[in-house]
Amino acid sequence: MQNETNSDSELMKKAADTIRCLSMDAIQKAGSGHPGMPMGTADMALTLWLKHLKFNPSDPLWPDRDRFVLSAGHGSMLLYSLLHISGYDLPMSQIMQFRQWESITPGHPEFGHTPGVETTTGPLGQGFANGVGMALAERHLAGVFNEQGFPLVDHFTYGIVSDGDLMEGISSEAASFAGHLGLGKLIFLYDCNRITIEGATSLTFETEDVKKRFDAYGWHTLDVDGHDMDQVNEALEKARNETGRPTLILARTHIAKGSPNLHDTAKSHGAPLGEEEVALSKKNLGCPGDPFHVPEEVYQLFRERTETLKDLEAKWNSMFEEYRKKFPDRAEKWNQYHMAPSPEILEKCDVTFEGEKPVATRAASGKVMQSLAKIVPNLVGGSADLAPSNKTYLNDFKDIGRHSFTGRNIRFGIREHAMGGILNGMALHGGVIPFGGTFLVFSDYMRASIRLASLMGLRVVYVFTHDSIFVGEDGPTHQPIEHIMSLRLIPGLTVIRPSDATETLEAWKTALSINGPTALILTRQGIPIFDRETLAPASGLSRGAYVLEGGEEETDGLLIASGSEVDLAMRARKLLLEKGVRFRVISFPSWEIFEKQPDEYRKSVFPDQIPTRLAIEMGRGLGWEKYVGEKGEIHSMDRFGASAPGNVLAEKFGFSPGAVMDHALEISSRNKGEK
Repeated sequence: MQNETNSDSELMKKAADTIRCLSMDAIQKAGSGHPGMPMGTADMALTLWLKHLKFNPSDPLWPDRDRFVLSAGHGSMLLYSLLHISGYDLPMSQIMQFRQWESITPGHPEFGHTPGVETTTGPLGQGFANGVGMALAERHLAGVFNEQGFPLVDHFTYGIVSDGDLMEGISSEAASFAGHLGLGKLIFLYDCNRITIEGATSLTFETEDVKKRFDAYGWHTLDVDGHDMDQVNEALEKARNETGRPTLILARTHIAKGSPNLHDTAKSHGAPLGEEEVALSKKNLGCPGDPFHVPEEVYQLFRERTETLKDLEAKWNSMFEEYRKKFPDRAEKWNQYHMAPSPEILEKCDVTFEGEKPVATRAASGKVMQSLAKIVPNLVGGSADLAPSNKTYLNDFKDIGRHSFTGRNIRFGIREHAMGGILNGMALHGGVIPFGGTFLVFSDYMRASIRLASLMGLRVVYVFTHDSIFVGEDGPTHQPIEHIMSLRLIPGLTVIRPSDATETLEAWKTALSINGPTALILTRQGIPIFDRETLAPASGLSRGAYVLEGGEEETDGLLIASGSEVDLAMRARKLLLEKGVRFRVISFPSWEIFEKQPDEYRKSVFPDQIPTRLAIEMGRGLGWEKYVGEKGEIHSMDRFGASAPGNVLAEKFGFSPGAVMDHALEISSRNKGEK
């Protein structure tokens, strides 16, 4: 038995050293990368993958798989090595193309690009928050679907986090949230190698006691030698048995372990070791000198593990069939949770607004959400302590809390950045459509998470309210001026700014139909509801822009706007008509949707023969040039706001019907003069 144990230990060591050498080789061939982290974490990562992680390389999307998050995404070769040796569809030819054009082994892991990669990481701290979101989604779905004898949802979320991850503020927000909820199926291995790019962590991180910090957050904390596989295995067992708290395993490691000259140095963090050091490291580790070598016995070690895991999935599939027979309605609900809402379902949203007084689009959104929550059962989310202002609380449903996860309302607290990362993790997990709300001005706090949601194409809905200087007396700190435009700059993010309550309904339907993130930009102040009997229908929002009024008549120009500024354009149009000048009003809620329309439609909204155009934006106008053309202009703001009532600010900053009319007349007269 002792000989068998020694043999097993030797094979595990060989497998860990193979990961080290494969990582060194790929990074050396690429001429760039981060060898230190994969070499330092190979022992504990291998222990996790071979002893605990539940996965199936033949079915990377098995719903009840464990999730693994490499939050320290710069160490991507660690993950690629594990995926390759485990048998995922990641051949050695792709390992050899690490960081190269059109390879599926990019410099940092990318979700949807490489089989087995659960989330896009690299910006430190994001993966940490994603893991919290995944663990939250697991607990919620378990509460909704599990029955006695049918643990349909029963998996862990694991991750490897670094010193850098724990320095970033988002991880503190997310850790506090996870501890508050007691997410016991969340387990992070902390690669404590005490090295960052600039040198030792003592430069900036010396006095902090990470263990005490996480103890204070309500986490279960354990200390291990990260290179002692027995210690790591024992700690993982303890973590799995701790059901009431998330676990942080503080693993003391040596960056670039195995390198004779560069271990424990910052030089090994973000650059190839060099051919000479690679050769010395392989000799030191007892590995063959030839590049990209994986011993057959290492492949076989993983094959034996994956065969066991395939049996686990087969048993899960059999269980699900029994579940389907015993709980057919629940099984159908499971399918609904894992599909996008159909147009037929969304049409059941029966909200109406006809005949009402002016309504803030945030209030209209809240009304729509109450209806949608009844027909889209996996719409789950909350606000960063602003639910009463964002109107995001689902009144007919309970809160998600430490002792019950079946609710639909999440109390994120004043943690905007963590909220963004957690929403991403929930969407990545699958089975839920997450939403999160805050004031538009605070979208800055979660911009990195929004960007990553866009990069990954995640179905997340952001509810951003208080969208202009009409925030009023709270002043310029709370008045978003550049934010709408900055969000429009993010590729893959659909920004929708509805002009009234009826467009808000269409905005929500559209958001839930899009395979990607959507930002709904909503007003604080009440705005009129347009009479759709006499004006174009609000369904025009689904095309991004449409002629709201004046499309059937000859025209002298176009007034173009989104949100509350559409009503301003309508009032300016009336003043212009009194002077015998005819302008059409274009409601333009979404640039991104409009740009996907056929060229013929886009030209019908912006005819070439109508060069006189005025875009109205109660914020920075940069970007509207594309739509106003060479002979048009932009009526916008190029400074911060001020503290005063909203209607006073609108007058002072030139957003009155008269000011817009004067600007339109000026353009019209100039262009007529040029003719």
